Amino acid sequence: MADNNQQNKGAAPAEEQDVGRLRQVRRDKLKELQDAGKDPFQIVKYDQTHHTQEIRDNVEKLETVLEVGEDGKTITPSREDIPAEKIVSIAGRMMSKRVMGKASFCNIQDRDGRMQVYVSRNDLGDEAYAEFKRMDIGDIVGIKGFVFKTKTGELSVHAFELTLLSKSLMPLPEKFHGLTDTETRYRQRYVDLVMNEDVKETFKKRSAILREIRNFLSGRDFMEVETPMLVENAGGAAARPFITHYNALGEDRKLRISLELYLKRLIVGGMERVYEIGRVFRNEGTDPRHNPEFTLMELYQAYTDYEGMMELTESMFRYLAETVCGTTQITYGDKVIDLGKPFKRLTMSDAVKEYAGVDFETIESAEAAVALAKEKGLEIEAGHDTKGDILNLFFEEFCEDKMIQPTFIMDHPVEISPLTKRKPSDPSKVERFELYINGWEMCNAYSELNDPIDQRERFKAQDALAAAGDEEANHTDEDFLNAMEIGMPPTGGIGYGIDRLCMLLTNAPSIRDVLLWPALKSLDPNARKSAEAEEESTGFFTPNNKIDFSNVKIEPLFEENVDFETFSKSDFRAVKVKNCVAVPKSKKLLQFTLDDGTGTDRTILSGIHAFYEPEELVGKTLVAITNLPPRAMMGIESCGMLLSAVNNKKDSEEEELHLLMVDNHIPAGAKLY
Repeated sequence: MADNNQQNKGAAPAEEQDVGRLRQVRRDKLKELQDAGKDPFQIVKYDQTHHTQEIRDNVEKLETVLEVGEDGKTITPSREDIPAEKIVSIAGRMMSKRVMGKASFCNIQDRDGRMQVYVSRNDLGDEAYAEFKRMDIGDIVGIKGFVFKTKTGELSVHAFELTLLSKSLMPLPEKFHGLTDTETRYRQRYVDLVMNEDVKETFKKRSAILREIRNFLSGRDFMEVETPMLVENAGGAAARPFITHYNALGEDRKLRISLELYLKRLIVGGMERVYEIGRVFRNEGTDPRHNPEFTLMELYQAYTDYEGMMELTESMFRYLAETVCGTTQITYGDKVIDLGKPFKRLTMSDAVKEYAGVDFETIESAEAAVALAKEKGLEIEAGHDTKGDILNLFFEEFCEDKMIQPTFIMDHPVEISPLTKRKPSDPSKVERFELYINGWEMCNAYSELNDPIDQRERFKAQDALAAAGDEEANHTDEDFLNAMEIGMPPTGGIGYGIDRLCMLLTNAPSIRDVLLWPALKSLDPNARKSAEAEEESTGFFTPNNKIDFSNVKIEPLFEENVDFETFSKSDFRAVKVKNCVAVPKSKKLLQFTLDDGTGTDRTILSGIHAFYEPEELVGKTLVAITNLPPRAMMGIESCGMLLSAVNNKKDSEEEELHLLMVDNHIPAGAKLY
């Protein structure tokens, strides 16, 4: 936990020994307390009358103003002289302590913040004061006393009683805020919350956001409901689901990827205005804006359309900014985003025309759209080659990151909107919008499709995509179709990603900063120690015995054989992976941030997401060609190429890619011959 552990790997064993010694000292102190019949873990409750913020908010009522004697010294009142209504009991964690002979100060941290406490031997008595001096930073204590201000004006509590409520057996890190290993903060969020007040404030704000969403929707007569998490058909979104087994039923189930189809069943049932805030699960990679398990809010309102949903969305975002942030002008990074002005509205076609200079209304066929995409160097995924798919691809590539101020992007192509009502004036498009802020998609909304015949045809098209290998395609849901045949009124619906909304309103750079426990790869302590020991002694990673290397070959750099002269011009360098994330909107690409020894970070994209998760590659040493010209991929400049070995599976046309990983002692930028 100590931050030196991140800066100097060689010092780790000494630090571990030091932590082990301090833990033993604390255990010895606990044993002494237990032997003396003062086991803090036997205490079951404490009468906490105030929190620190309550004291600050009511200082005029609670403060005892100390008198000064003729000798200029402060006169401490006796306990009997303090009115009962001015006696406070606070409880929290001791974060600092200054022992100064007969009187000392400590700092107590509770739910709301910190409060200085004055501790005197004259008030506590010799034995209790000696026990206080043996307490450790991190111990949880109860303080009873009166509120006063020191000579320097600092609000404090003068202790009459001090009770050890829980013994901390693990020392707190001294410089936790300065840790570069953010993964430790995410894994041990409880320590992060103790040490970093701004982290606690972020999650208080998240709670306020959820509360105010409920208040806003309650004011519009919406009913909050709950729907199943384990479902037969994980529909309502384009995503790969998690699969589990239901022992009681003897059947496999999927974890829901959306809330949509069950909420629409409730609209059929006549509830008219419903919403749910719940966890959904998408078996995909992680990046600064995506987590496989996240919080989604969906709402559905009968007898309105996507225009009504735009009004509701704009009003809600403005309300949240005002109530949670206190202003409609919020700051995210170096940008000021104005939620007070009317939100801009653009059709997807108009956005592409404005930012990419391409008018899709003049493109007559899918073949022409595909040819244009290839001309622009865009990557087209198999099965996504309709004119609507290509329009959406152009928007993602050239427009999405330009949407900094709130912008509604409307009228999506029907091919990418299987649950949305067509526009009567243009059946190739649907009545759908997405709200973009800071270049992020913040919500997705429809005039909901309520024609069961049309819906069946669109499900059939999705089934065809699934049969062709698209793991994110929807599947026909017969019970949902049955509900639609009962009759669903005209309806507007919206889905909001709560985590991304919290990022925006708390100025958080990563989704992991607004999730108490984000998805992280599990640690096997025994395996990790063994791997670290092997790497330390040899510099090589543990061989992966699960891979069949019998069919491994080196992939040609180009389609034709490369002559020696050309090959010798390639600059092969060792590169260290500083960061790795999934490329948004791409199933295959990972974006690497690399140390190539030049002092300037290098970005390379590689299509290996099917074989690696981003977090497992951070810290590895790879081989790259560093003198290739930059190539734009998904709107990102890729400067070079990472080398892989390709493994042809036996009795199969499938291939596996394995990144070349080399001795971790090789420095970044080392040239390979």
